[in-house]
Amino acid sequence: MVDAIKQELILRKSELPESVGTIYFGGGTPSLLTVGEIQELLQVIETHYKVDTGAEITLEANPDDLGIEKIKALSHTKINRLSMGIQSFFDEDLKYMNRVHTAKDALDSLKHAKEYFDNITVDLIYGIPGMTPARWKQNLEMVFSLKIPHLSCYALTVEEKTALANFIKKGKYQPVEEILAQDHFELLVKETQKKKMVQYEISNFSLPGYFSKHNSAYWKREPYLGIGPSAHSFINNSRSWNIANNALYIKAIGKNQLPSEKEYLSKKDIFNEMVMTGLRTIWGVDLVEISREFGPEVSAGLLEMAQKYIDIGQIEIEENKLYLTPKGKFFGDGISAGLFMTQEI
Repeated sequence: MVDAIKQELILRKSELPESVGTIYFGGGTPSLLTVGEIQELLQVIETHYKVDTGAEITLEANPDDLGIEKIKALSHTKINRLSMGIQSFFDEDLKYMNRVHTAKDALDSLKHAKEYFDNITVDLIYGIPGMTPARWKQNLEMVFSLKIPHLSCYALTVEEKTALANFIKKGKYQPVEEILAQDHFELLVKETQKKKMVQYEISNFSLPGYFSKHNSAYWKREPYLGIGPSAHSFINNSRSWNIANNALYIKAIGKNQLPSEKEYLSKKDIFNEMVMTGLRTIWGVDLVEISREFGPEVSAGLLEMAQKYIDIGQIEIEENKLYLTPKGKFFGDGISAGLFMTQEI
């Protein structure tokens, strides 16, 4: 697999129109890679791509993969940011979500990581049935006490055909409730504000200077190249995605073939993406940019559609930009969908 990924990197070296500002090892369990394998992949990138000085290089990791020796070894590589899937500091929550690691694993790995890395982000899950506001607040306070500069928090969602979905269906576990998630979200916003963290995207909170450069590039619709099985890319208003099957991916790459499909976004698709990503972030939806890209009538139509959300205090307009209000943020996805174009522009 590592050899195939290295080969795909070489095959696609001419696709990115600009230099590389961020590198992200993610999309699964990249912390299973050995430090040597990570070094090999970084070497291939540096050989075949122009990498910016001081590029943000992130490794996504599970606590059970990050012992003290692994963390220490990673600190001697060019990895300069860790994204840790903690999810919760309570065993009952981790058991509900069918996680492998324990609360002790989570705390130990985070403490070790703090010794060697400054730029760390933690993922937490809220809206877990049985999680009281007090317990959710304790999760947040644990992150604050460790002085973690970046926090990503997501409401628990139950995917079909998973063990959790099966347990809920059989009545072994309580179902997820939206009102509980909303209560937790409001507490999250309140507590992060106390710590001077910026909610720069609906689910992402950061101390100044620690915004994720990589994820910010997604939300600003900048080009990115995804390498490996199931990886997605976005370049010149087209999206491509690799085959998900590992064996077929390796076989195709071995023949110097790219096992991917591509689609070119229509104007309607681009508009809808601009609305969705803009509303989710502190950068908002720029009506001037919409007008420049699609025409003044489209910009006027968007403002007209947004008026109902402005009237109920879920959207505000400032300097020709639309922003979600604190009242609207929990309902951001639904509001965005309400502003989408349904017909081609």
